[in-house]
Amino acid sequence: MARIRLAFRFSLACAVAMLAHAQELSYTPYHANGTYDVGEKAGWTLALAGTPAAITRYDYVVKRNNFDVIETGTIDLASGSAKIEATLDEPGMLYVELSPSDPGAADAEKKKIHLGAAIAPWKLKPSAPKPADFDAFWAEKLAELNKIPMDPVLTPVETKTAGVELYTVKLASVGSHVQGYLAKPAREGKFPALVIFQWAGVYALQPQASTGRAAQGWLVFNVDSHDMAPDQATGVSQGYNAIGNTSRETSYFLNMYLRDSRAIDYIASRPEWDGKTLVILGTSMGGQQSLAAAGLNPRVTAVLVNEPAGADGNGELHGRKAGYPNWPADNPEAMKTAPYFDTVNFATRIHAPVLAAIGYIDVVCPPVGIWTAVDQIPGAKEVIPMVESNHNNLTPQKQGAWDARSKEVLGILLSGEPFVPAGWQ
Repeated sequence: MARIRLAFRFSLACAVAMLAHAQELSYTPYHANGTYDVGEKAGWTLALAGTPAAITRYDYVVKRNNFDVIETGTIDLASGSAKIEATLDEPGMLYVELSPSDPGAADAEKKKIHLGAAIAPWKLKPSAPKPADFDAFWAEKLAELNKIPMDPVLTPVETKTAGVELYTVKLASVGSHVQGYLAKPAREGKFPALVIFQWAGVYALQPQASTGRAAQGWLVFNVDSHDMAPDQATGVSQGYNAIGNTSRETSYFLNMYLRDSRAIDYIASRPEWDGKTLVILGTSMGGQQSLAAAGLNPRVTAVLVNEPAGADGNGELHGRKAGYPNWPADNPEAMKTAPYFDTVNFATRIHAPVLAAIGYIDVVCPPVGIWTAVDQIPGAKEVIPMVESNHNNLTPQKQGAWDARSKEVLGILLSGEPFVPAGWQ
């Protein structure tokens, strides 16, 4: 398999320079892209960015895959710069946390600094094997879904966006309904399709997320993650991610994933679809749904995900920090269930080109799992390494690389051209 190509051009300029931090500390990675090979020394040069500095001593912890502590120490910057270095003898991620040595320092918790680096991430392997009956299980569930007529119910919704028609949609699915907003240009023609999946939580959808894209020329379906009307903000437990997680037959994500595949089938059935371009887009749990849906539904022609959740659910049994949906590693039944909903296993079924942004200090959706999922995709893919990004809602100011490249790729697809990931010809 060809090596994954990294899209550096949007993050390079901001990563090369020494970056002033609110904590009066600056840091420069040895490699601006934050990526190293096995056995190569990864590290950062740190220095005080302000004079005088309120804090000069920092304790640090270095973790492999944000799980196992591999080094600790203290740096004192009073007389100059210092370095933090580490090497790994296998592919993985490095995660560093620096804390003021004086725990009584004002706003000590806020003054913590986090650094991240990737070690041969294109060589990462799944932490747990794909279940032998994974494909058979999902084939059975899709067959069950296909026996149920969609029975679409559309209700017009007033919108102030000129030249756009907006509707609420309700479709029948297995044990639930697909609901969301459908928006389309208010003119005759055939349009590329865009399906948007939602990040975690229980909330009402914003119609503008659909109408804005439709005004650009997309046929848009913004899908609620739950069986809820898109203007409804309550009705599902906020702890839905744990519901039924001890069985693949009862997991909350079973019907969610089936609804996602049904949404794709529905938009492909619309007479306005151009029959050529069908893009799915999502961030966090929306990215999780996107990867799962692309693995379930071959109609998808491009996948754009930002810091997707749902990867490496068994990671903590194998020295890797797992993230959302945060199933308990000490529950054997949950760990037995997790691989059936893990994006790492759906990735093997994805043949559409994929754009994936990965935050190197993301603690909600740890980068080791996302990298592993991307590595399993047999087709073309492009990774945006966001070296300084925690999860998107925690460090929105560090999302520029994703914002710029995803906008560019959507523009390419909207024009009718195919998305060719950088470096793939």
